Amino acid sequence: MPTVRPYRHRSARRTLLCSAAALTLPLLLTGCGDDAGATSGEDGTARAYGSEDVVSSVSEVPSIAALVPAKIRDGGTLRVGSGIGVPPVAFSPEGGGPPRGVDIDVSEAAARVLGLEVDRKHVSGASLITGLEAGRYDVGTANLSVTEERKQVLDFVLYVTDGAGFAVREDDPLKKVGDLSQLCGKKVGTGVGSTFETDLRAAADECAAAGKKPLTVLTYPDAAGHFLALRQKHVDVLMTTSSVLRYAAEEQPGLRYVNELDRKNVGLALKKGSGLAEPLAQAVNHLIDDGTYARILKKWNLEAAAVPVSAVNPPATP
Repeated sequence: MPTVRPYRHRSARRTLLCSAAALTLPLLLTGCGDDAGATSGEDGTARAYGSEDVVSSVSEVPSIAALVPAKIRDGGTLRVGSGIGVPPVAFSPEGGGPPRGVDIDVSEAAARVLGLEVDRKHVSGASLITGLEAGRYDVGTANLSVTEERKQVLDFVLYVTDGAGFAVREDDPLKKVGDLSQLCGKKVGTGVGSTFETDLRAAADECAAAGKKPLTVLTYPDAAGHFLALRQKHVDVLMTTSSVLRYAAEEQPGLRYVNELDRKNVGLALKKGSGLAEPLAQAVNHLIDDGTYARILKKWNLEAAAVPVSAVNPPATP
């Protein structure tokens, strides 16, 4: 992905990240460290980050809106459960206000195409899945990777791709992770319950079977603990969503992004068989066709995450 970003004052950048420090999903993370003296708003950029409106001009497309299940269409509301973590996926802006991020913009724009108003609730990972299954939410946004296991219980509408990223302390000699077996002998931190934890534990078993030094997997339920563990040398490497980790490494001193592995399809999640997946996919494709989708990804510097076409229940990898 592109890495060039406009300059922002360091203290403002740090506070922006800290304002989003509550980790709501194991796929999202950030860290505040001990910089208690950081303040924001000195140049206004922390408050303004992601405030550009690229969605309000989107209007209903009647032919697509007509495909929405009658119960939802008649109610006029799309109930969205969203995991709120850090930029650029979904975060609470400095100074308060509605959440921002690529997940927020895409779901809002798609709802407008469907002729619906968004009723968004902030939910954790476990609550999101159970809430979708129980029908409390129509759509879930949480940068969820599409997996065959998840497709057994949920439907997915493809909207971006993302990869597994790695980060280390600035002085670490590690330059690139070409394969998880390269992490044998290291302590690796990741989000509890994430697909990354699953992959790392499988790699740890392979390290042991090959007689190599052990790969120790340490998991963290919140972002501050995750990054503090790296800073205090409790772990050697962090592994999590590439787009989020790349952003964090660009914004935080002492943290270096290494590289990305295994880019995966990411989807908006829905209750299995809800009838909403196909109209939602058509709504995303309309946004792709009319240029709104490209404007959203450009806003969040995620052009490399773009998909050429949305689909229902795509394969796990592009």
